[in-house]
Amino acid sequence: MLSMRITTWLAAAAMALGLGVARANDAAKAPDQLIKEVSTDVLDTIKADKSIQAGDVQKITALVDAKVMPYVNFQRMTASAVGRYWRQATPEQQKRLQEEFKVLLVRTYSGALSQVKDQSVQLKPMRAGPDDKDVVVRTEVRGKGDPIQLDYRLEKKDDGWKIYDVNVLGVWLVQNYTSSFAQEIGANGIDGLIAKLAERNKSAAANGTKS
Repeated sequence: MLSMRITTWLAAAAMALGLGVARANDAAKAPDQLIKEVSTDVLDTIKADKSIQAGDVQKITALVDAKVMPYVNFQRMTASAVGRYWRQATPEQQKRLQEEFKVLLVRTYSGALSQVKDQSVQLKPMRAGPDDKDVVVRTEVRGKGDPIQLDYRLEKKDDGWKIYDVNVLGVWLVQNYTSSFAQEIGANGIDGLIAKLAERNKSAAANGTKS
């Protein structure tokens, strides 16, 4: 089921990213080198934490904040998902959209972390020039069963490479939300989308389930 496979994003992104806080020398690293070097550390963190494996949302949120977000341009990710309406949003609305979208993603993909057992991340050859500022790093998540395609779009910022989209099995994460977000905004405005996301997140939290 595609929605279940897309849940691999958070687990695989967690495998491929961060060491708590971004280190100063990260800025000098090639994007594929960065992803490769930190993947084993994060994988070990997940394997060693039974609470994360059980789907503890607080632990998962802490993991994402500490080890994923320093390497993600989440504003660009949210703006891309919202599409042309992003420019119409006030700064407060943009802030709320980012907050609720983050909670949605954490809850949606928290189940993927409980599935991390013996997986490893294998890099594919990267086609990019030394001066490129926007690249795609292609990987496979390997373990039991068929390998899972996992590709990252990254842009080079002053403090290093930042992820702004992720492709799981041929589906880009941002694109997966663009249509439904646009439909909700078209019907109920930006505040309507914020309210919808907040309601969904609140309901999931009350039920102790993923969104």
